[in-house]
Amino acid sequence: MKKTKALIGDAGATFVNAVITPLCCPSRSSILTGQYPHNHEVRNNSLTGNCSSPLWQKGPESATFPIYLNKQKYQTFFAGKYLNQYGKKDAGDVGHIPPGWDQWHALVGNSQYYNYTLSVNGKEEKHGDSYEKDYLTDLITNRSLHFLDDRSPQHPFFLMLSPPAPHSPWTAAPQYQKEFSDVKAPRDGSFDKPGKDKHWLLRQPINPMPNSSLTFLDNAYRKRWQTLLSVDDMVEKLVKKLDSVKELDNTYIFYTSDNGYHTGQFSLPIDKRQLYEFDIRIPLMVRGPGIKPNQTLQAPVLNIDLAPTILDISGVNLSSVNVDGQSFLSQMAPSLRNGSARPFFLVEYTGEGHPTTDPACPKLGPGLSQCFPDCVCEDAYNNTYACVRTLDKEHNLQYCEFADSESFVEVYNLTSDPHQLENIVKKVDPAVLQAMNQRLIKLQSCVGNSCLEGEAG
Repeated sequence: MKKTKALIGDAGATFVNAVITPLCCPSRSSILTGQYPHNHEVRNNSLTGNCSSPLWQKGPESATFPIYLNKQKYQTFFAGKYLNQYGKKDAGDVGHIPPGWDQWHALVGNSQYYNYTLSVNGKEEKHGDSYEKDYLTDLITNRSLHFLDDRSPQHPFFLMLSPPAPHSPWTAAPQYQKEFSDVKAPRDGSFDKPGKDKHWLLRQPINPMPNSSLTFLDNAYRKRWQTLLSVDDMVEKLVKKLDSVKELDNTYIFYTSDNGYHTGQFSLPIDKRQLYEFDIRIPLMVRGPGIKPNQTLQAPVLNIDLAPTILDISGVNLSSVNVDGQSFLSQMAPSLRNGSARPFFLVEYTGEGHPTTDPACPKLGPGLSQCFPDCVCEDAYNNTYACVRTLDKEHNLQYCEFADSESFVEVYNLTSDPHQLENIVKKVDPAVLQAMNQRLIKLQSCVGNSCLEGEAG
């Protein structure tokens, strides 16, 4: 994404330690609320896991950041994928418009590029398979450009654009379907390494991976890149439009994602959901007033920090908002704000499983999900964990506890082992383990300011 890197990253700040919950719906819910999953209670991508559920709509969704922007007279616009269950019959149907949005163009359900339904300001709009009329990434771009033309110049504006790319089904625009023909998934780090000393889910894949898996994941990797070229175009068009309406120097632009992804790490074919760097890290680049160009920032930033940062920029008093995160405006624009980086943070995930055994994999028993034809599964009920991560000048440690019958623990020193190849739980001073355990317990029940106090010591 060369245009995006030039127009946002090189023109502003790139955060190299941006972290999330490694699954779409809980992560998106954290972006919208500024809260950890244990507080907004969205656990996975299903309605029963609270994804866009009636309970979410009555509770956390009624306090998301666009509501505060609306009160500040911001003109707000949303287009693209919202939450995985959004617009389904049991989730309020297409008539449900979350509060705070003036213009609403939301995808019903999960990522598609063609043949999808949108809720356009509460009315159903069906799309087919014409590239010119229907390709979702481009449609989001075009409607956002119209919004910028049609808005009132008297009031500020906020746009949230959520393209499907690079989510499956990885349908690239026709002009990009032959790009990157020689690109393969990187073979470095933990690629196709056995997951020894790790939670049982990581010990079950076949190692080394069969050629069929390698071909599959290389193909996925390549197609994902192809779909992102349309997102790169989106960024370029938006920046040009902001420039042409004389708002570019007065606008903050955030480029980020909802979760990481793996292609072959520890012999897991493709997915997210794991506690390792490849699944919990995301890109984050920001440009805007007061942000000097070409900055690379090490301070950890979480998805729960996006809402307070956006509200901070808009002039909302953050003490009036119930968030677990903190504004990172001080990190990227110290001339505008004072503030300190957090030394500790929480990563939590609730595993998904099926109550019945997969008929294709009878040996595995019930409780698993995301299984491939060769019976390698990417998730399970007991792939439920919480991690505390320490990241400052002295330490780069990760301590994780699983909610399973083994009470399995994984510990990594990312300074000496950035690819998390060796679980050092048996080598670490027990006093350090106890301190990490205590910190984790505090963070797992923190609310609001106590999430930051828990991080400070």
